[in-house]
Amino acid sequence: MRPPFPVRSHHLRLSSNLAHHLSLRAPVYTRTATRTLKFQPLLRLSRLAPIRRFTMEAKELVQYLADAPPAVVRLEIEKHFEALSDKQKRYAHFISKASFAGNRIVLRQVSPESEPIYDFIIVLHKASEGDWKALAEKTGVDEAGLSAFLQYAAQFLGNSGNYKSFGDSKFIPRCDEKVFAALASASPEAQKYYKATNGSIFSSDKQGLLHLGFPDEGHLTTYYPDSPSISKDEIEAVSKWMQAKGLLPENTRLKKTDSGSYELLIASGKTSPPSEGGDIGKDTEFKVEGGSLDGKTIKLVYGDYAPEMSAIAGYITKAAENAENETQEKMHLAYAKSFDEGSLLAFKDSQRFWIRDQGPMVECNIGFIETYRDPAGVRGEWEGFAAVERTKAFGELVRSAPDLIPLLPWSSEFEKDRFLSPDFTSLEVLTFCGSGIPAGINIPNYDDIRQSEGFKNVSLGNVLSAKAPDEKIPFIKDEDLEVYKKYRDASFEVQVGLHELTGHGCGKLLQETAPGEYNFDHKNPPISPLTDKPVTTWYKPGQTWGSVFGGLAGAYEECRAELVAIFLSCEFSALKIFGFGDGTTDIDSEAGDVLYASYLSMARAGLVSIEFWDPKSQKWGQPHCQARFAILKCFLEAEDDFCKLEYKNEDLSDLTIKLDRSKVLTSGRKAVGDMLRKIHIYKSTADVENGTKYFADMSNVGLEYWGTKVRDVVLKNKQPRKVFVQANTYLDEESGKVSIKHYEATPEGMIQSWADRS
Repeated sequence: MRPPFPVRSHHLRLSSNLAHHLSLRAPVYTRTATRTLKFQPLLRLSRLAPIRRFTMEAKELVQYLADAPPAVVRLEIEKHFEALSDKQKRYAHFISKASFAGNRIVLRQVSPESEPIYDFIIVLHKASEGDWKALAEKTGVDEAGLSAFLQYAAQFLGNSGNYKSFGDSKFIPRCDEKVFAALASASPEAQKYYKATNGSIFSSDKQGLLHLGFPDEGHLTTYYPDSPSISKDEIEAVSKWMQAKGLLPENTRLKKTDSGSYELLIASGKTSPPSEGGDIGKDTEFKVEGGSLDGKTIKLVYGDYAPEMSAIAGYITKAAENAENETQEKMHLAYAKSFDEGSLLAFKDSQRFWIRDQGPMVECNIGFIETYRDPAGVRGEWEGFAAVERTKAFGELVRSAPDLIPLLPWSSEFEKDRFLSPDFTSLEVLTFCGSGIPAGINIPNYDDIRQSEGFKNVSLGNVLSAKAPDEKIPFIKDEDLEVYKKYRDASFEVQVGLHELTGHGCGKLLQETAPGEYNFDHKNPPISPLTDKPVTTWYKPGQTWGSVFGGLAGAYEECRAELVAIFLSCEFSALKIFGFGDGTTDIDSEAGDVLYASYLSMARAGLVSIEFWDPKSQKWGQPHCQARFAILKCFLEAEDDFCKLEYKNEDLSDLTIKLDRSKVLTSGRKAVGDMLRKIHIYKSTADVENGTKYFADMSNVGLEYWGTKVRDVVLKNKQPRKVFVQANTYLDEESGKVSIKHYEATPEGMIQSWADRS
């Protein structure tokens, strides 16, 4: 990892590190309306190489510029919040306060410069007193410069950092750094924070640092702080040691010291171990025996993010005091213990209580949850949410799940012995603190809890319904636009529902749960449908799905869940649950419209996902995008020309998706089922070798066609990703009543909302 705030170029100048690639022979593509790619090499034109290099690098740099304008939308919540009782409002208020108290944790988890950038934006708002034009005049910044700053600030606050939450790539202001320097002159405080960024807002000289990832691959991560020499192998070796010790990783960071020892930084309010001992006892210093770390020391260091964790524990304790029932109270007290003492065993207890808290008027979850942004895929990013008003209960879908899951393309040996019916409802988000707000949630992520105790599903209604103004829809054929526009929201609701409930909720992991104890007949193992032979691999004691598949686990599981949803959406009985049709199979009916829109949406999502593949490192920056691109390739490889990319222009500027509606239920579904079967069986049997190879092949991009011509046209047509302006709540201590304040869906409104809660 790079040291904190290194001196870097402050300008958007172009580097020459891609030059050698551009003198290679470039393919000329023949125009074709199918997926068959034909090309022949050009002779090398070395005299033109310097011009070609410059054009290529300038074009690559454009993708890192901030959205102009960003798609700022408001999370509508007021009428739902006002329907709560005073006690429920206080409960939601304290959960919201606890969630947002972790915002600085998120900032530090994104990049070293994110926290001072955040402070810079907030103190500029303070200096402006809400009058940004007056501040611009005072500091000599013109209208275009001010607009560029406000747009950048809105995107920054919407992502809780200067790297996109969806894509993990950096974004840079669309103005000269002199604009920011001039604004910083508004106050000594602003100058202090701007100086603390040390040029990181604008730096782009090292392309690897424009992406989050492993430090030994030249990328940026703060999950391994002050450890520029730490390698992937060392990180994996420490993870294996933790697994053997029974120490969970989600609330930790890993630091390699100058002496070559390792410190596991544990997020906790307390800066010393609990008197009764931590999750693995009272010892905090260990000497590793055997393996690549033989003789090395690993030390547990409590108190990472201590001020924030202490505040979070305090707010969560207040939430417990306003709980509606004993289950909620125990849940929040377990949260408080976890955040105060750094215990993930206590956190797992909180999740057990959370599962049992069925149908609350105020729903929540909080902690180090998703592991997508840790390059190793094991350490969690902070997030917390409070959501209210159960606008739609998916009870019928939950009741139907035991009938839908057996339709999936594998035998019962690879499925849970019993489907644990979860609580599944649609909620309206009051507060979501994290780097981005999802459309749906299926947690907890702990396999032992999911397999034996269950999980919960949440669909976030006001996130799904939020619309950006003047949204363009490239790559959909004109004849499909009407159906796509009319039914994309409905198809997305179907996809999210099936994805979260049946996708993440199905499947059995074949495990040796303890030495000599198995959750399957290991003397007569199940027959793999891929080999027609007994399976030979399974999860060993202490292993989890995430620990075995590592950094690939996130993308792989998202792909599996998406495939389950797109496969089961072909069941018209499932579409009926969502209010479309009577269950009769008819691709030309309205239910067929929803199904067709669902497949079109998935194909388009896979195509536009190529934005988040980095040509320099030739790696994906977003798990969901890698998953959807793999599914697009599945569509394209389906029999009978089910899906094609059509274009006539050499530059692909007229590229559209041709999907044969009449073949969705035949060629399309068969291809999806074949891919899903492989993905699922590899996961179920811990076959990481074959699973990794297959998924890598399906999501492989390459520099020739997808990574150049297709990606170029996708970048030219990319649409800003929505960023959400959220309300704030305020407690009147005397009356005990909570009020709510909304903000305009503008960059200024976004900044004001964060300034008010800071």
